[in-house]
Amino acid sequence: MMSERKLAGIWMDSESATVVKNHDIESAYKFFVCNPVKKEVQHGNSSEKNANNVEQTNTAKFFKDLEHLITNTEELYLTGTGTIQEQFKNHLAETAQFKNLKVTLDTDQKMSDQQFLEKVKKHFGE
Repeated sequence: MMSERKLAGIWMDSESATVVKNHDIESAYKFFVCNPVKKEVQHGNSSEKNANNVEQTNTAKFFKDLEHLITNTEELYLTGTGTIQEQFKNHLAETAQFKNLKVTLDTDQKMSDQQFLEKVKKHFGE
């Protein structure tokens, strides 16, 4: 029996993210893969300070795009290759709307959308 909790999983690295969730569509709590979220990458910036500011701005936008996809999520499985998923977890903890979100943090190599979909389902015991 499928649960009726609003669940989501995110696999992310510093450039893109794959989001899997089971809510916000008609499918009645069936997991699906959202469109990939890409982080804008700035190339050829002459000033290191500018490059750093642009990087922070791009990261903030990346996080915002992800937040938008996980609005109303009750439990989040968050995984990826580096430290970006930890940054995102901290970001969510500091964001009023998400401060009560239950987040499970993990580390994983890149995988196909289908593999990640299966991993999220297994994580939540679906």
